[in-house]
Amino acid sequence: MRRGLVVSRTVRSGSGAGRALAGGAVALLLLAGCAGAPAGAPSGTPSAPATSGSRAPSPVRVAGTLTEGLKSPWGLAELPGGDLLVSSRDERTVTRVDARSGRQTPLGEVPGVRPEGEGGLLGLAVRDGWVYAYLTAASDNRIVRMRYGGGAGDRLGAPEPVLTGIPKGFVHNGGRIAFGPDGMLYAGTGETGRTGLAQDRGSLGGKILRMTPEGRPAPGNPFPGSLVYSYGHRNVQGLAWDADGRLWASEFGQDTWDELNLVRPGRNYGWPVVEGAAHRAGYTDPVAQWRTADASPSGIAYARGAIWTAGLRGERLWRTPLSGGERSGEPEAFLKGEYGRLRTVLATAGGTRLWLVTSETDTRGTPGPGDDRILRLELG
Repeated sequence: MRRGLVVSRTVRSGSGAGRALAGGAVALLLLAGCAGAPAGAPSGTPSAPATSGSRAPSPVRVAGTLTEGLKSPWGLAELPGGDLLVSSRDERTVTRVDARSGRQTPLGEVPGVRPEGEGGLLGLAVRDGWVYAYLTAASDNRIVRMRYGGGAGDRLGAPEPVLTGIPKGFVHNGGRIAFGPDGMLYAGTGETGRTGLAQDRGSLGGKILRMTPEGRPAPGNPFPGSLVYSYGHRNVQGLAWDADGRLWASEFGQDTWDELNLVRPGRNYGWPVVEGAAHRAGYTDPVAQWRTADASPSGIAYARGAIWTAGLRGERLWRTPLSGGERSGEPEAFLKGEYGRLRTVLATAGGTRLWLVTSETDTRGTPGPGDDRILRLELG
């Protein structure tokens, strides 16, 4: 039974096959989201990681719900004082959430957003009095920034374009943005269903981009004069850096493998030529991979020596332990099916807590009372 709900509902959009409804014999076949039903394991690739069977104390626990009643929440960013900003993909709004009381303060609707399919108002980032947003406009995906004073009664300023011309589609719009330890702005994009864009270094689709806060190609990028930092991606929705400044990214697979990648400048991550670990020259294999039914990874965060990955179709939170740039153990799954689809996870500055955003109101979930919500997770 999903915690916080009065009625148990076991059918989820994106689960691939319906499960029995409590007290009834009706079964529903729901959409699989961005990924189809998983095929058999390809020859030479590792099997799907097992969930934890250890009886040791859990490294994570849900300490409570910070706030609820959010509509299609997507991006999440922490303000300098610890409060949160959350975007609504479909409502086109940004809301401030008090990190102690959970009180919501609307900051306004972002003009120019055209929600459709997986597009809308997506990732958020905060820097030097600016709120950056990745959004779907009429003709493209783009990154804008808006002045914000930081007070509870302040409103967002008018959006200023930072980067335009990112390909848009009904699906695979990417959308995660984050500032790295180097002060540069990184963005994960999707190939919009046009698979050839991922291998085209002249396109901004299916890439991880690296730019200055003003949107220019960052110094030291692997391809001179280009925003492209890495390529061969299908749909990147998670970006995080570990304690040593290494960049990690989550990526949706198609039918077989979702991925957690260690991102190196100039590397080719294979899509659409390969999916998951292929051990082929010229392509970089993922550090961890999951069956698409078990993950459909969106946001990621680094804390306590591990990457934490929010799963949409998989409806669980994955913990992948790291040692340097390698995986130090099998990924473990937590909260399986307890809160539905999970969209975004964010580590607090102190690294002892995670904020976890659910995604039941994104048209692919089964919303219940209180959805959607931000959960407070304590790390052991």
